Amino acid sequence: MKSVTFSEVLDAVESLPEKQREDLVHIVQQRLSEERRESLARSITQAREEYARGEIRQGTISDLMGEIS
Repeated sequence: MKSVTFSEVLDAVESLPEKQREDLVHIVQQRLSEERRESLARSITQAREEYARGEIRQGTISDLMGEIS
C-alpha cells in the first residue's frame, strides 16, 4: 500500500464537493468515537481482570497515603 502524506490527504479532501467533505467529517468522527469506546472497553476488561486476580485494591485516598508513608 502506498504511503500518503497528511498534506496529500488534505489536498484530496479539499478537491471533494462540500457534501462529500461533510460526510467524510461525519464518518471520521464516528470512527474515532468507536475507537475510543473500544479502547475504554478494553481498559475496563483489563481492570476487572486485574481486580479478579487481586492486583487492584480498593480504598480511600487516606488509605493510599497511609500506605505510601
